[in-house]
Formats: sequence, structure tokens, C-alpha cells
Amino acid sequence: MTDAMFLLHVLGAVGMGFYIVLPIMLGGASKTDGSGQAGLAKGLLSANRIAQYFLIVQLLTGGYLMSQGDYAVVWMIIVTLLFLAIAALGGIVTKPLKQVVSAIQSGQSATASINKAKVMSLIILVLYVAIIYFMVSPIYA
Repeated sequence: MTDAMFLLHVLGAVGMGFYIVLPIMLGGASKTDGSGQAGLAKGLLSANRIAQYFLIVQLLTGGYLMSQGDYAVVWMIIVTLLFLAIAALGGIVTKPLKQVVSAIQSGQSATASINKAKVMSLIILVLYVAIIYFMVSPIYA
């Protein structure tokens, strides 16, 4: 059972890899025209929703794997806080992406919303790299 959960956990981590390319995709949004920005934002919204489902997989499989291992409490707290931060910011970044779509549809500039999404996506990227580091180097009790 542990091997199956580990496989699902790794697949969930791969699915969350969207957060690695999100800042890159948003960086290109400033170089496109209005309709291109709206289309990109819609695509990123859909991909973010899928990544949120992978976060649920991570929560379930990670919780099971934590319960089966002999990890240090400090490691479990750090990993849980990083996970929660990624999940929260992953949900929060949807608002600026939706604002990009609505701003373009109403004929306004979407630069401010794109910049907010860029900053949040960079923070998510840093948190994602940090959690990968802690997953590769767990602290045992």
C-alpha cells in the first residue's frame, strides 16, 4: 500500500509542476495583445484548477505517508506549512487571472492584474522548490 501511495504522491508532485511554468507563462503575457492575454489567462485558470486537484492528491497521499514514517515533528510542521502556503496562494492567484479576463473583455488594461499574478506565482515557485528540497531530504526522528 505504501508503494502505491508513494507512486500517487510522485504523480501529484509532477502535476503540481504547473507552478514551475506559471511564472514563465505569465512573463510572456505582457508581450501579447489583449485577446492573447485573455486566452492565456483562461488557459492558466484551467491549468491552475487541475493543479489544485493534484494538491488534494498530495494532501491525502502525503498524510498517509507521514503517518507511516518516522519523521521528525519539525519536518512535518515545515512540510505542512509549505503545503498550505502553496495551496492558499494557488487559490488566491485565480483572482488576478480572472481580473485579466474581465479587464480585457471590458477594454481596460490588465497590466496590474498580470503583475499581481506574476508576484504570487514567483512566491509559489519558491515555496514549491522549498518543499521539493524537504521531500528529497527528510528529517527523521
